[in-house]
This record gives sequence, C-alpha cells and structure tokens, in this order.
Amino acid sequence: MAISWLTVLQAVPWSEVISNAPKVAESAKKLWTTVARKGAPAPSPMPPGATPVDGEPQASAVAELQHKLVALESAVADLHAQMLASSQLVKDLAEQNTQLIARIELNRRRTAWLVVAVALSATVSIACGLALVLQRGA
Repeated sequence: MAISWLTVLQAVPWSEVISNAPKVAESAKKLWTTVARKGAPAPSPMPPGATPVDGEPQASAVAELQHKLVALESAVADLHAQMLASSQLVKDLAEQNTQLIARIELNRRRTAWLVVAVALSATVSIACGLALVLQRGA
C-alpha cells in the first residue's frame, strides 16, 4: 500500500514535534557551542622527535613533555564529553523518531478502520436506496 508524502505529513503529530523541537535544538546548540569553543591545538614549540638544543637542560624537555601529556589528557576528556553530548542528542532524535513512527502506524490503522466503516456505510446506503426504489416501483 503506497502512502503519499502528503498523507505522511498530515499524519505527523506536529504538536509533539514542535514541543520537542526546543529540547533537541538546545542540545544541538550546546554541542555546537562546545565544539566551536575548542580551537585548533596550538603548535608545539618543539616538534615531536626533536632533541633539545645545546645548552637546554634535560629537565625542560621533560617538563615540556609533561605539559604536552596534560594537554593531551585534557583534549581526550573534552572529546569524551563531546561524544557524550552527541550521544545524548542522537538518543533524543531516535526517541522522537520512534514516537513519530508509532503515531504514523496508529494513524494508518485508524485510516484502515475508517475505510472499512465508509465502505460498509456506502454499501448499506446503496442497499437501502435500492430497496426504496424497488418498493416504490412495485
């Protein structure tokens, strides 16, 4: 049974979609703000694999590596938080999609019942009309 786009759009519970839209939009905005706030990583003053320049103590190289390690751990934590926010947004969208599908299925069933009722009604009306015509003709 083919369903036209117009029928599908009419079956959508727009009041629920509209009431959930601010929550989904707010989640998307928070995610975007979090991602946009983070800039590109700053270039390191000493490229990886480079050896310290003559006269630079070994301790400064170790301190720089520790600083880079802390920065990388912070970046990993930020990426994890962004992943959680993205997951929540996807979950919200999936729940909304599930609700829409359930409503579409409910409306499809109601439409099928209405078609049966209208067909039955039309059959009864035609039978009554024929009976009336036959009764007057006799």
